Formats: sequence, C-alpha cells, structure tokens
Amino acid sequence: MSDRTKKRSVFRRAERWMVGLAMGVMAYVLEKAVLRSIRKGRTEPKPAAQPPTGTIKGKEIQGPLGG
Repeated sequence: MSDRTKKRSVFRRAERWMVGLAMGVMAYVLEKAVLRSIRKGRTEPKPAAQPPTGTIKGKEIQGPLGG
C-alpha cells in the first residue's frame, strides 16, 4: 500500500489547513501594507524591467537572443 492511498490523520489534515490559513492571512496583510505605502507615496512602483543590452563585435544586441 502506498502513501497516497493511506488516509491522512485528522491531526495532519488540521495542521495543513491551519498552515494554509496562516499563510493566507500573512499574504493578505503584506499586500495591504504594500498597497497602503504606494498609495501614501512612500514608495514608487518599479518601472518595467528593460532587457539587457550590449555589443558583440561592434553590433548592438538586445536580450539573450539578440532580438
């Protein structure tokens, strides 16, 4: 009999449910804090990342594939 077919104990199921709930609450609180600080103007949202540029043998390339 494999582990997947065994019924999990009530303790293990409750523990996983509580961990999931706690992580959800933490994510919600962090998201609210970030949005509040952006709204109040304490931080600026980062601009979109630009792909790296460089030159090879005098030719300008852009991004990892040269596109």
